[in-house]
Amino acid sequence: MDRPLQRCIVCGEERTVGIAIWDQFICHPCEQEMVKTDVQDEKYPFFIKQMRRIWLKENA
Repeated sequence: MDRPLQRCIVCGEERTVGIAIWDQFICHPCEQEMVKTDVQDEKYPFFIKQMRRIWLKENA
């Protein structure tokens, strides 16, 4: 059975493999990169910002 394409909230790419948190999708490559990213890494704040989209509505 084919999985539907879903847009990743981190990278914006459409992919089939990843995780869903509530109604938001994170692709497998982004999930792996986030897990391996140290809090001192310059990309860490970007991941935090993107993850906030799970809980905060942009139009609220």
